[in-house]
Amino acid sequence: MAEYLQVQTTAGSEEEAEEIAAALVERRLAACVQTIGPIASRYRWRGEVEQAREWLCLAKTEADRYAEVETAIRELHSYEEPEVIATPIVAGSPGYLAWIDRNVE
Repeated sequence: MAEYLQVQTTAGSEEEAEEIAAALVERRLAACVQTIGPIASRYRWRGEVEQAREWLCLAKTEADRYAEVETAIRELHSYEEPEVIATPIVAGSPGYLAWIDRNVE
């Protein structure tokens, strides 16, 4: 597994996205979380095609914190099955990666 991850989730409102972002940073589970939105999402749910306005959260963290990040997202999220996807950060500037280290416990 990579040493660093970007973990993403989508939220159904800006307020929920901001709550998730704040909690992850305040709990030192992520060094930063960017929220982007609204975005248009189209997906299949329970056999039906749905569409929604959502907000995307992108959290930068250490790989060994993934389980805690996922648990926190699920705890705070209103969705029955929230998107929680981790992408390895395969390269980054040394200063930025060191900053992640300093801000995640």
